[in-house]
Amino acid sequence: MNNQKMLIAGRWTEAASGESIEVENPGRKTVVATIPRAQSEDVNNAVKAAGSAFDQWRKVSARDRGKMLLEIAVKLEAVTEQMAETIATETGNAIRTQARPEAAASADIFRFFGGLGGELKGEEIPLNNNMLSYSRREPIGVVGAIIPWNAPVLLAALKIAPALCAGNTMVLKAAEDAPLGVLLLAKVCDEVLPAGVLNVLTGLGEECGAAIAEHPEIRKLSFTGSTQVGKSIMRAASDRIAPVSLELGGKSPSIVFPDANEDWVVDGIVSAMRFTRQSQSCTAGSRLFLHENIFDEFLEKLAAKTASLKMGDPLDEATDMGAIINKKQFTKVCGYIEDGLALPDAKLVTGGMPDTEGPLSEGYFSHPTIFAEASNEWRLAREEIFGPVLVAIRWKDEAEVIRMANDSHYGLAAFVWSRDIGQALRTAHEVEAGWVQVNQGIGQIPGQSYGGVKQSGVGREYSLESMLESFTQKKSVTVNLNIPAPD
Repeated sequence: MNNQKMLIAGRWTEAASGESIEVENPGRKTVVATIPRAQSEDVNNAVKAAGSAFDQWRKVSARDRGKMLLEIAVKLEAVTEQMAETIATETGNAIRTQARPEAAASADIFRFFGGLGGELKGEEIPLNNNMLSYSRREPIGVVGAIIPWNAPVLLAALKIAPALCAGNTMVLKAAEDAPLGVLLLAKVCDEVLPAGVLNVLTGLGEECGAAIAEHPEIRKLSFTGSTQVGKSIMRAASDRIAPVSLELGGKSPSIVFPDANEDWVVDGIVSAMRFTRQSQSCTAGSRLFLHENIFDEFLEKLAAKTASLKMGDPLDEATDMGAIINKKQFTKVCGYIEDGLALPDAKLVTGGMPDTEGPLSEGYFSHPTIFAEASNEWRLAREEIFGPVLVAIRWKDEAEVIRMANDSHYGLAAFVWSRDIGQALRTAHEVEAGWVQVNQGIGQIPGQSYGGVKQSGVGREYSLESMLESFTQKKSVTVNLNIPAPD
């Protein structure tokens, strides 16, 4: 059994209570490790360590902080394979299509933000010749960060790198279902950073996560996860007027125009739906709006493409699509599929209920599933499933499809497919989403602004803008240059 510890004040420690949590391999339904079950006492210890480290860390020059992040990036690249195997084992994500790219992208995040150390600068305001008025970008203090299990190492990097580059210290809670890659990331960071600058806890959301959200000495909260939990984070922060960044859920539309009935678009839809991550992604394009002229033909090609995806052991290089994270999520996804099968107007295009025997029954494997003849009013079209279930909806009028796309309390991502770039851009501008892709279904790229509108979140990630707005506060300084001469 792999017994892990968590990082507090530069020391690897058990939970104060001595309690632990088991971590399961979802591809095999076997326990692979235990982690500390951190609670309020552990959070207090971590916050105290981060607070003590902050006074010195904020005084380290921004460029020197950036150099440390660049060193971490190099060290992360050296453990790419170990990290990829860890991610695949604990998340169920396939090592070739997901885990290894996540490991590499996490190093890229540290390199990107490490290079931005010199950009933490303010502005001069030309009031008049007798005054010097300027602003400074200063760190906020101790940042509390809480991340989910679907891309744990990448999401941890997106919290740690910009917050620390900006001069803050951090207490981060890893998801209890996928903490092992984050702890490996913490070990790499610990080799470079001063003690207490980064503290990484493992525990349950209702215990450790809630204690972080409510802690009076945490000056900023950064959360990625469900909209429901995001609302509770915002409520907790409001008691002490702490700023929050929330990257929450989505029910993202993919709008396909009739001139885009082509194989590259089919491939793009598979990518946008994040099928090779079991669609456990808040940006998954799970509402597919197909023009009526191409509806049947396009779905036939899409069904063939998804059926060709190889499901199986996440550690097998031949695997395209791995396992759902845990039994709870697997059961939830199965419930949505049962709902679709019970709808009299629904047509099952491909997929369906999971295997009950054979190799795929040994893990939490769910086939990519597509329902057609769908209504935008269906529960399957309105709720975030976080599993490989896609609904395809006919449309014929451009105004109608934009109305349906926007008829959601979510607004994270959207995908538009058309050879008519003017038409595609008009649609991109009208759809209510914070992050829109045109003629591609790829993921986020460092440097671009990423985040949602409506109930999909507050704030942005991945960019210089996000670091400045999320992890610094602006101070205005004005100097009178026209002081009287001494007597």
